[in-house]
Amino acid sequence: MTRGERNNNPLNIRRSDKTRWLGQTRRQHDKEFVQFQSLLFGFRAAFRILRTYIRLHHLTTLHDIIYRWAPPEDGNCTDSYIAIVSERSQVKPYEQLSFENEQAMVAIVCAMAWVESHMADLDVGLVKRAYLLAF
Repeated sequence: MTRGERNNNPLNIRRSDKTRWLGQTRRQHDKEFVQFQSLLFGFRAAFRILRTYIRLHHLTTLHDIIYRWAPPEDGNCTDSYIAIVSERSQVKPYEQLSFENEQAMVAIVCAMAWVESHMADLDVGLVKRAYLLAF
C-alpha cells in the first residue's frame, strides 16, 4: 500500500498550517502529507486545488497545472508527469480546460492518482462524487 493510499490522499497533498481540509483526520501522524478520513475527502481536496489553479491562477492547460503541482525545481520529472497524465486521461497537454468539464477533470485526477500513488483500479463513481463536492 502506498503512502497516498494509507493517508487517503491519492494526489499526495502536502500539509500546511494555513489549510484545514474538510474530512482531514483530527490527528495528523504524517509530517509531510495530509491524512483524510476517506478517499472521497482526499479526492475532493485535489479537485478543490485544481479548481483554484484554473479559476484563480488561470492555469487552464494540463501542462500549466502539472508544472504548478509538481514543479521540476522540487525534483519532479514534470515533463514525464505531463506525458503520463495526458496519455491516461486523453487530455492533450495544451488543451484549454474548464473546471466545469467533469469528464476531463475526473480523467485528469484519476491519472494523477496513478502517477502520485500508483492507484489504477479506482472507483470512478467515488471520484465523480468527490468532483461534485468540490464546488
